Amino acid sequence: MQTFSFGAYDAAVIGAGHAGCEAALALARTGLETALLTLNLDAIAFMACNPSIGGTAKGHLVREIDALGGEMGRNADKTCLQIRMLNVGKGAAVQSLRAQCDKNRYHAEMKRTLEHTPHLHIVQAEAKRILTENGKCVGVETSFGGILSCRAVVIATGVYLNAETITGEERRQAGPNGFARSTELTQSLIELGYRVRRFKTGTPARLDGRTVDFSACTVQYGEDIPAFSFLADERPANKRPCYLTYTNARTHELILNNLDRAPLFNGSIQSTGPRYCPSIETKVVRFADKERHQLFLEPEGEDTLEVYVQGLSTSLPHDLQLEMYRTVAGLEHCEFMRFAYAIEYDCIDTQDVLPTLEFKKIEGVYTAGQINGTSGYEEAAAQGLMAGLNASLKLRGLPPLVFRRDEAYIGVLIDDLVTKGTDEPYRMMTSRAEYRILLRQDNADFRLTEYGHRAGLVSEERYRRYLDRKAAFERTMKALEEVVPHKEAEEFLFAKGETAFNKVTYADLIRRGYSFEELAAHFPLEKTEASETAEVEIRYAGYLKKSLSQIERAKKLEEKSLPPDLDYAAIGGLRLEAREKLSLVKPLSLGQAARIPGVNPADIAVLMLFLSTKQ
Repeated sequence: MQTFSFGAYDAAVIGAGHAGCEAALALARTGLETALLTLNLDAIAFMACNPSIGGTAKGHLVREIDALGGEMGRNADKTCLQIRMLNVGKGAAVQSLRAQCDKNRYHAEMKRTLEHTPHLHIVQAEAKRILTENGKCVGVETSFGGILSCRAVVIATGVYLNAETITGEERRQAGPNGFARSTELTQSLIELGYRVRRFKTGTPARLDGRTVDFSACTVQYGEDIPAFSFLADERPANKRPCYLTYTNARTHELILNNLDRAPLFNGSIQSTGPRYCPSIETKVVRFADKERHQLFLEPEGEDTLEVYVQGLSTSLPHDLQLEMYRTVAGLEHCEFMRFAYAIEYDCIDTQDVLPTLEFKKIEGVYTAGQINGTSGYEEAAAQGLMAGLNASLKLRGLPPLVFRRDEAYIGVLIDDLVTKGTDEPYRMMTSRAEYRILLRQDNADFRLTEYGHRAGLVSEERYRRYLDRKAAFERTMKALEEVVPHKEAEEFLFAKGETAFNKVTYADLIRRGYSFEELAAHFPLEKTEASETAEVEIRYAGYLKKSLSQIERAKKLEEKSLPPDLDYAAIGGLRLEAREKLSLVKPLSLGQAARIPGVNPADIAVLMLFLSTKQ
């Protein structure tokens, strides 16, 4: 094939899903000429599965993306159909925002943002090969022979690499929603030295809303709560309700009687699927004693009748899908607009990747999103932002940005991927974060915006908002430490059936269980956008102090660097398993080494002794 010059850029991003969009924006917004390649312009920021953003732990990631100067939170706020706070009955550390978004508008708004971003050039083209010279990235070749010169590339191909959709006996070579798949790039990745494997995910059917009996379901309305983005001037609108229904014994019986036609159980699907978002077939078999499973009926947008059935993902044949869905209360007469399917795709082993998301073997090649073995829009976007930002920092001659596990959920996510690896599609959960009481969604800007500003990604408007909120927080904290006039404290506590202390501060009252809202209604306290964060900081001060002492101990291990070319086979005293795992991961610090599965404290002691002899 005749090759031709496609242009010269600082960096290229392959794929315009949620990871690719954030990567491209991070590069362009920091002043680098960036080419964004996508198989189809109509698939930019496409929500192939549920058109929702956020959820448990995922909402934390969205807030962190926003605090660093990313776009996902702003786009979700603009296209919100309904927003809710999850886990309100639990502690502040695990409370998470979740928004149902308008699927088509989400795509359109993100595409508009990309198109109007200076230094960003979007082109519909398929990447065929990563070009390298002397161990460094020098460009990308497209399937039509275009040579795009660049010094860095972020590969964010989602589930499109050699994708195949499976429904019953039908297996088709296609990406999600019938979009074309990428057929040639996987071979290039293998030639570069990546270890490639096969994962699987799936999606439920979309129903015609006119054929659903919503009166047979439990309605769920949105809430009047703050937006994802710290830049938002208004609270998101709640335009559409969602509904709750359940599977039943008939549903389960139909599935169990037809496992021979289920690709997940008859051998048609061999790849690994997501543990925490399983198909209905898997749930029925795995939880055989459970009488019913929750299903949520959620709108796909204002301009469509399509209804998304969360919880009923399947790869059963079309005839069984129809029969199965119609066993559910409210869906007895439902008509399908899109059938459910499973999808298999190629991805890489992230233990081939540095904490910056750069490939260990080729300089300037980064990966982000589902190609790294993760599931979910939010996990993808977080990686995309970090891969794009680290590529930008490297091209600008600046130090990389890698978050510790005590600094961000993003740090937990990436550390898990590059240190522990994953044998199944990885999903972020609050339980994965050992310092989650510090990593709340309400303080994401306090934790991360300074980093984003120093890296050149946070705009001056965003930074000013952060400084204003920080000043409001400090004013609130100072006011809450003031002593309450005794008479007023006595009146307040007497009305609550309590006795006043001789001396009590507003913070003391919060520690006794009263909310800032209650105090502000009775005392002359200024309510600011940082009041919630101040209340949480006071309420959890003891736990936070304990966490900080643990973090200081962990930091000492993180500060002890390990040479990336260290020959672990030559270190006496290390167990064979530890040598193998350490040689594979090549940890950058003792702290990272200690988190590798198969490396125990005795191995860390050997490494510490080895380092002491080399100083």
